[in-house]
Amino acid sequence: MANKAFNATRGDKLFDIFNILAMTLVLIVTLYPFLNVLAISLNNSTDTVRGGIYLWPRDFTLQNYKTIFQYDGLLQGLQVSILRTIVGTVLGLISSSMIAFTLSRPDFKLRKFVSTTLALTMYFSGGLIPVYILMRDLNLIGTFWVYVLPGMISAFNVFIIRSFIDGLPYALQESAKLDGANDFKIYYKIILPLCKPVLATIALFLAVGQWNAWFDTYLYNGSKAHLTTLQYELMKVLQSTQQGSGAGRNANDMAQQMTQISPESIKMAITIVVTVPILIVYPFLQKYFVGGMTLGAVKA
Repeated sequence: MANKAFNATRGDKLFDIFNILAMTLVLIVTLYPFLNVLAISLNNSTDTVRGGIYLWPRDFTLQNYKTIFQYDGLLQGLQVSILRTIVGTVLGLISSSMIAFTLSRPDFKLRKFVSTTLALTMYFSGGLIPVYILMRDLNLIGTFWVYVLPGMISAFNVFIIRSFIDGLPYALQESAKLDGANDFKIYYKIILPLCKPVLATIALFLAVGQWNAWFDTYLYNGSKAHLTTLQYELMKVLQSTQQGSGAGRNANDMAQQMTQISPESIKMAITIVVTVPILIVYPFLQKYFVGGMTLGAVKA
């Protein structure tokens, strides 16, 4: 018996050691790319061309970030990006959750038809030109709402939320109806509080999509300085760096600076600028994320 206990204890220790080593390896593989990008973004651009930078900068400097934030329109783009992320996420959550709640109701007679129609949008698209014509006919081009309205409803998000609601006891809704609650009250008072995990998951998807978007700015509002976005401005910074020319009212100064920096360093600095806000938000949603993805997964 003592021998068995000793063998079990030794096996537990070996298992713990294996787990520690495996998790350490996963941690290194996960963090290394981000730390490498951060190190290059904080390294002197001329020195970066030599290569050999891994976990920390060899010649520390903040010049790469100074170069980025000297561009005209960057502050305005930041404000618009924050606004579209907040508005787009909130409206996307409300619209998708309301549709999902409707489709989860067994007494909704058009449930199958609407679900099939939504599913078709996941596989077929009109293409770039028809979408542009539609935005033009709706008078959305040149407005802030072209960033928000087209992406308010996503079939994928609707199905994720509906699957989560389907897993909730329907008796909760029936008992609320017996107490005199209408459909909107059931949605607001019962469904939404119980759907926090999946709503947090969808909110993260929506926020990342809105924050990283730049192509819609290029298509619809490229000439509107007051509607520019951070990602679009950073894309122009990267293009200017690669072409070796400046932009904005400080074009001469920027052109001189471009001879002292490399596109690689600017690219890494831009990556950090656009990634850090999402990394700050993620810990607040992480506790809901796993549960939302697991319980709200689309059923086969």
